[in-house]
Amino acid sequence: MTTRNTKVMNRFDVTSRLIAKLKREEAVIGGIGNTNFDLWAAGHRPQNFYMLGSMGLAFPIALGVALAQPERRVFALEGDGSLLMQLGALSTIAALKPKNLIMIVMDNGIYQITGAQPTPAAGVADLVAIASGSGLTNSAWAADEEDFERLVDEAMAADGPSLIALRIDDKPGVGTTRRDPVQIRERFMHGLGVREPL
Repeated sequence: MTTRNTKVMNRFDVTSRLIAKLKREEAVIGGIGNTNFDLWAAGHRPQNFYMLGSMGLAFPIALGVALAQPERRVFALEGDGSLLMQLGALSTIAALKPKNLIMIVMDNGIYQITGAQPTPAAGVADLVAIASGSGLTNSAWAADEEDFERLVDEAMAADGPSLIALRIDDKPGVGTTRRDPVQIRERFMHGLGVREPL
């Protein structure tokens, strides 16, 4: 399926749908900007990690968490512009085959935070085709909200990495992440059970 066959969805709505499915302290890595603003607003949890200023690193950070905690499902939420900065991560993830990693690409076709310049994903690049070509065979476009939920359920039952891409609108994030890197790190590490609270 290409992006032309998909409904344009709302980032906060689909993020809320994802958070509602999390029942086992799954880790969620929120990419920079509106992706993590909506994650914060959809359901602040100690297992959420909110990235600050590290464009393109949601998938690599999530890969590290997935490898370090193989019994925990790990989700990574990333924008199309950020993913395009770090495409090499896709082939690394495909090669390492973490069984517990689920990547979600929120594609609005623009670099929203920096002025809404169009990304290559808006015209010539199909992110699911790129992921599949990188070796992530369990990659798909979500046709609509119900299909997104179905794909998340399938990914949570899969025995390997999954990538779900969806077209989103350009609405700004609903919340604003508290910009305290130490607090974000410590809360997340406590949420994953690897550090006592300060």
